Amino acid sequence: MKGETILSEVFLVASTISPDIETIETVETQKPWIVIVWNDPINLMSYVSFVFQKLFGYSKEKANKLMLEVHNNGRAVVSQGTREKAEFDVSLLHKHGLWATLQQD
Repeated sequence: MKGETILSEVFLVASTISPDIETIETVETQKPWIVIVWNDPINLMSYVSFVFQKLFGYSKEKANKLMLEVHNNGRAVVSQGTREKAEFDVSLLHKHGLWATLQQD
């Protein structure tokens, strides 16, 4: 999140190898991946908020808002970015005992 914007677009690139041959290649920009934290019956709400603050640097207000979204809706998107960043964030959340998954947005 934090100011990251990744657009999903497909560009057709035409290049000329020789006057008689033209190639067309497709270049697709990467779609963002989102990290979802799921509600669980084990972790205290205060702990979940603490983890969001610690791992993502969120303010107490933003962390509490996301924690309440997890509690009330069963899930919340807590970060987004490249697949590698999302995988890293999920692994950190797992190390802190939270149930998290990633998916392409």
